[in-house]
Amino acid sequence: MTPAPSALRTAGTGPDPYTLTTPWADELNHSVEDWDARAEFPWEKWKAIQRSGLLALPFETQYGGRGGTLTETMRALEGLGRTCRDAGLGFSASTQIVSIGVPLQAFGSEELKSRFLPGIVTGDLITAHAITESDNGSDALNISTTATRDGDDYVISGGKMFITNAPIADLFLLYVRTGRPGPFGLSVFLVERDTPGLRVGEPLDKMGLRTSPLSEVTFEELRVPTGQRIGQEGAGFLILDHVMKREILFSFSLTLGEMEHRLERVLGYAKSRRQFGNPIGIFQGVAHKIVDMKIAVDTARKWLTDTGAKVEAGQDAAIDVAATKTVVSEANKRTALDAVQIFGGQGYLTATGIERDVRNAVGGTIYSGTSEIQRNRIASLLGL
Repeated sequence: MTPAPSALRTAGTGPDPYTLTTPWADELNHSVEDWDARAEFPWEKWKAIQRSGLLALPFETQYGGRGGTLTETMRALEGLGRTCRDAGLGFSASTQIVSIGVPLQAFGSEELKSRFLPGIVTGDLITAHAITESDNGSDALNISTTATRDGDDYVISGGKMFITNAPIADLFLLYVRTGRPGPFGLSVFLVERDTPGLRVGEPLDKMGLRTSPLSEVTFEELRVPTGQRIGQEGAGFLILDHVMKREILFSFSLTLGEMEHRLERVLGYAKSRRQFGNPIGIFQGVAHKIVDMKIAVDTARKWLTDTGAKVEAGQDAAIDVAATKTVVSEANKRTALDAVQIFGGQGYLTATGIERDVRNAVGGTIYSGTSEIQRNRIASLLGL
C-alpha cells in the first residue's frame, strides 16, 4: 500500500489515514461562503491542494507521482470531501486528476507523458477535458466537433460546452470526430491553451460548485500535430470509457466524504438543539431522517468500494459504475435537503452552509451523465 500524502494523513492511528489534518482544513475552509458568493477560483487554496500531494497520488513515480492505486485515490478524495467545505475546489481537484493525467498515463506516447505529466502531477499545469457539446449533451457517440487530417496535422472545428476548469486551464483534452458516428469515429487530442484557433469563453455563472470555473470552448481551424493525438485514431471511445469510470469514482468519492461530514454535523445538531424541553433528535420525525441519512452514507460507501475494486481488477463494471453514480448523486441531494429541514430556519441561511450543500448536490445528478442517462444505460445493459 502506497503511503498517503503527508498532508492527508492524520496525526493519530485511527482507521482512516486520509483525513486532512486540522491546519490544512482551516486553510481550505477559510471564507468559503465569500468565495462561493463571488464565484471565484481560490488560487491560494489550490496551492494548499498542491502541497498536500493529493494530485500526485495515482501517477507513476517516474513522472513525480506517488504510484497509488485507483482505490487509494478514491479514499484520499473521500478524505478531502469530508474535510473541505469548498466542494467546488474539491471538484476542480478531482477534474485535475482525471481529465488529462489519467488518460495520458494510460494511452499517451512517452514523449507526451514526459513533456506534460510532471506539470500535471504537481498541479502547476491546470487541466480540463472537453467532451460535452451544447447540442449533444450526454450523447458522446454523436459528437459533432470534427478533426480533419491535413498532412502531419489535424484541423479541428467546432465547440464544447460546460467544460470544468476551462477558464483557468493550461491544457485541454479534446474528444472530436475523425470518422463516422459511432464508437470507432472518435479521437482524442492534447492541446495547449495558447494554440491559435482555440478560444475559451467567459466563466459561466451557475447554481452550485461555484468556485469550480466552467465555460464554453470553441475551435476555429485549430491545427494540432498528429504527435499530440492520445492513442490511435478512432480510439476515442475506448479512452472515454476508461476516463468516465474514474471520473465517476473519483468525484463521487468526494461526494461520499461530504455526506459523511453532513451526517456528523446533523447528528451533533440534533443532540444539542432543544425544542419543547428536549433535544430535537428525540422526535421521531427528526430521528428517522438521520437514520435514513446514515443508511444513505453506508450504501454509497458500499457501492463505491465494490465498484472501485471491480474497476481496479479489470472486471466488467459498466452496470456498477452507472448504478454507483445514480445511487450516490441522488443520496447526496436527498440528504442535503433533509439537512436543511432538520436545521430549520438556520439551514435556510447562507451562513450555515447547508443551503450551499443543496446547490452543490443538484449538479451531481447532472454532470458525468444525468440520472436519466445512467438508468437508460443500465436498462440497455440488461437487454431492455
